[in-house]
Amino acid sequence: MTERRQRQKEQRAAKREAERKRESRRELGRRLLTAVAFGVAVVVIFAVTGLFSSKGEGSLPGTYEDYRAQTTACGAEQPPPEEIMTFDGAETVRGLVTAESATAIIATSCGEITIDLNLDGAPETVNSFVFLANEGYYDGQVFHRIAEDFVFQGGDPDADGTGGPGYVIADEFPPDGFVYEQGVVAMANRGARSTGSQFFVVTGDNGKFLKNLFNVLGTVVSGQEAIDAIMAVPTATAPGSVEKSLPLESVYIDSITIDISGS
Repeated sequence: MTERRQRQKEQRAAKREAERKRESRRELGRRLLTAVAFGVAVVVIFAVTGLFSSKGEGSLPGTYEDYRAQTTACGAEQPPPEEIMTFDGAETVRGLVTAESATAIIATSCGEITIDLNLDGAPETVNSFVFLANEGYYDGQVFHRIAEDFVFQGGDPDADGTGGPGYVIADEFPPDGFVYEQGVVAMANRGARSTGSQFFVVTGDNGKFLKNLFNVLGTVVSGQEAIDAIMAVPTATAPGSVEKSLPLESVYIDSITIDISGS
């Protein structure tokens, strides 16, 4: 009887040891599987990240530096980089209040565009734009949005639609019934009391669908050839957007010259 119990005890011990070894092998297998899965996940993450963040050929611009890395549109030379400026507010431009007329000549990578500024309809808007132009704020910036049959837009030092001069100006919206037709130049905003330095030029029929919630800076009086060249720049749809308006060649504002008459 004692020998039988001893054999049973030894058998139970052997069974426990075998079970322990089997569990040890299963645990090792689970760890190896987890390690392999983690390794695959890391590879996938880096691959996907590379698709969206690579700044090599074929990548999409998301910052001003990305635009600097692109080809300059219209075969033009790349201008010196922008100088980041911020202000507490726009200073009053001497002679503008009493001026009979004022124009802005925007020299771009694709040619010059002349705008008759809206002195009577949006005096604070015009004063701010002229102040910034005279300070050289716009020099070297890019047009970060080119939407077919709609608008092209610039005036953002960040080149992503979020930047501004450090201050906002009053809402000087046009009257009810105003149509943002081709050639109208207006200020972009994110809603009431958010107008800063960004502006857009209406280039097609889709502008008529805009509500009268954008300060009208002026009207294009010459430079249609330059506008056509800008609108011919290839574009792509940015991740998370439905609008095909991300320029794949960089259109720069080389400078803006202001001409004030009759002051």
